[in-house]
Amino acid sequence: MNISTEEVNRIAKLAKLKFSKAETIKLTSEFEKILEHFHSMDKLALDDIDLHALEKGAQTSLRKDEVEVFEDKESLFINAKTVRDRYVEVPKIIE
Repeated sequence: MNISTEEVNRIAKLAKLKFSKAETIKLTSEFEKILEHFHSMDKLALDDIDLHALEKGAQTSLRKDEVEVFEDKESLFINAKTVRDRYVEVPKIIE
C-alpha cells in the first residue's frame, strides 16, 4: 500500500505536529510497513477462531484501594509551566 508524503503531512497537520522533510519520508515508510502488516493480517483465515476462548476462566488481579494522604503537593507541580491555585493550566487545543 502506498502512502504519499502529502498524506503524512495531512495527518501531521490534523494532529498539530510538524516534521522535517527527512522525518516525513521516514514516517511515510513506517506507515507503509504498518499498513502492509494489517493487510497481511486481513488475509488470515480466522473464521474457526473462538474470540472468547481467552476470557473463559480468566482472572483479573486487582489490588485493594487504599486511601493515602500525599503531603508534598508542591512537588506535583514542579514541572508544570503554569499553575493557578491547585490546577495545571494547559494551552487551548480546540479551535
